[in-house]
Amino acid sequence: MTELLNTLYVQTQGSYLRLEHDTLKLDIEGKTAAQIPLHHLGGLVVFGNVLLSPFLLHRCAEDGRSVVWLSQNGRFKARLSAPTSGNVLLRRAQHATLDCPERTLQLARRMVAGKLQNARTVLLRAAREASSPESEGTLRGAAALHAQAILGLPRLRYLDEVRGAEGDAAGAYFAAFNAMIRTQKADFTFTGRSRRPPRDRVNALLSFLYGMLRNECASALEGVGLDPQVGFLHALRPGRPTLALDLMEELRAPLADRFALTLINLGQIKPQDFTSRPGGAVELNETGRKTVITAYQKRKQETLTHPLLKKPVPVGLIPHVQARLLARHLRGDLLEYPPFFYR
Repeated sequence: MTELLNTLYVQTQGSYLRLEHDTLKLDIEGKTAAQIPLHHLGGLVVFGNVLLSPFLLHRCAEDGRSVVWLSQNGRFKARLSAPTSGNVLLRRAQHATLDCPERTLQLARRMVAGKLQNARTVLLRAAREASSPESEGTLRGAAALHAQAILGLPRLRYLDEVRGAEGDAAGAYFAAFNAMIRTQKADFTFTGRSRRPPRDRVNALLSFLYGMLRNECASALEGVGLDPQVGFLHALRPGRPTLALDLMEELRAPLADRFALTLINLGQIKPQDFTSRPGGAVELNETGRKTVITAYQKRKQETLTHPLLKKPVPVGLIPHVQARLLARHLRGDLLEYPPFFYR
């Protein structure tokens, strides 16, 4: 059970939430494990097998307190909203921001700044752990390019310029990616980003992790009442979750790339966990997917200190915190959207 930004996140499987007078109580195996005054909470988010009493649901609906159900892996399932929910106002604010070029540009700059800074941090961490002076030089050079790109963002006046800066930095990042692989180099050689289909094991692993992260970002946005289809940095397309893609940009390097590198460098993922298909496609097989998902679930339970909240936050809840901060910005409660900065 974790309380962040007035929202209670319950991940303990088999737990039961009930209301006693005005106090929410969390029961695990028949014993009350925690209790919190209900008026302290603005919403509940529960993962997987977590039960809520009917009286607690009735009270949440009466008070306008949101309740969100996610699968144990974080996929959005359903949301309870009161008849007078503010979600419609939040979505109006989301659309109004998209219709304002200056606000859209400002938000896109913040998202790209978060992405570039986090990619730079991952590069510098890898440089300190590099297996050779040559690899260290390659990584520090890419990090320097990211630093220059960050400094140049405030001067960009058009959204396409921001997208171009993000694309150039991504090119430099992936050009240096192979230098971050320290072990199993013969089996995990990265020569460039390939998708639809991935052409090597590293790309197959990255694509699988990006897919899980995208689903988690979409669930987090649904949880706060935002439309995952209406984004600001990525161009709108039918069926494309552009806001989920926007949100995952700042989280891609620390939550997916760094995790993929750990799996490879520590030997937790092996060449036999992948299958090659006719035509050159490479994908994780059943054993590989199980290995990655198991390790990823453990990673989500670990904590990182959130730079804005100044407190440890489970890795799996970071997309939810950022979605809530984005909603606050769109409603006008925060002057600027604060991206998550990995340290």
